[in-house]
Order: sequence, then C-alpha cells, then structure tokens
Amino acid sequence: MASRPYRNSPTNPAIGEIQTNPARVADMPYAPAIRIEAPKGLLIVSGATPSPLYHKHPHDWSEHNHPNDIREQTRLAMQTIGSVLEDQDLTWTDVIKVSKYLTDMREIELVSLTIKEFVADWSPASTTLCVNSLSTPGARIEIEVMAALRG
Repeated sequence: MASRPYRNSPTNPAIGEIQTNPARVADMPYAPAIRIEAPKGLLIVSGATPSPLYHKHPHDWSEHNHPNDIREQTRLAMQTIGSVLEDQDLTWTDVIKVSKYLTDMREIELVSLTIKEFVADWSPASTTLCVNSLSTPGARIEIEVMAALRG
C-alpha cells in the first residue's frame, strides 16, 4: 500500500505532493512526483512565452517585443498561465506539473526563483529542457502546466 503524500494542496485535497526524503525537501524546488486521487479531470495549459496570449497568426512581429531579462520573460509567461488558471477557477496550488523550455540552461536558477514568486511553497512536479529556439525571435522561455480540476 502506498504511503500518504508528504502534503496535500491547500486548495485541492485530491492532489498530494510526494517527497521520498522529507528531510531534504528544502533542497528541492519541485516535487519528485504528484499523486492525484480520483481526479475530476485535468486542465492542460498550452505553452506560454513572453508573447501576449492572444496575438495574430501568422505572426505580426510587432506584437512580440520581449524584454531581454529572463526573469521578466518568465513573469510574463507565468502571468499568462495565471490568467488561464483564474479563468477556470483554479490557483497555482492546483498545478501538478510544470514544463519549462529554456534556450539557455544557465538561467534555470533565475527561472526557478521567478516561478516561486507565483507558486510560493507549492512544489509541482517539474521538467526542464534546453531548446535551440522558440516560436518568436527573442523568446528565451516557454512554460506549460497541467492542473487538476477540483471536486
């Protein structure tokens, strides 16, 4: 029988954070795993870059004026994701998985600190990949999340 989660989401008791070594939790900016008990469903949020959520296709490059600072790019992407979560009556503590795509892996620490501004002490499962380029010139990060629906 599986043991109980390390802790449950304060907004969604069906989500449990798994920490196999709780004494080392302070060393982890993410959960090794997230357990969902009898979920109602999942919200899969498309990747967000520093670009506005709604923009023209084909791209009008004037809509994609990205700041150079990776922290600001991360904040813009997280604000976009936050608006989708809010639209669905969810919060950051309903997020179970964060995937980050960076063009420079040396910026991972700054990205992680910036994401913490949004998720606070909640630790979703996480994956980080380094990619050659993203959808618009100057974009250095793309973030996608999965969230568990409540109930």
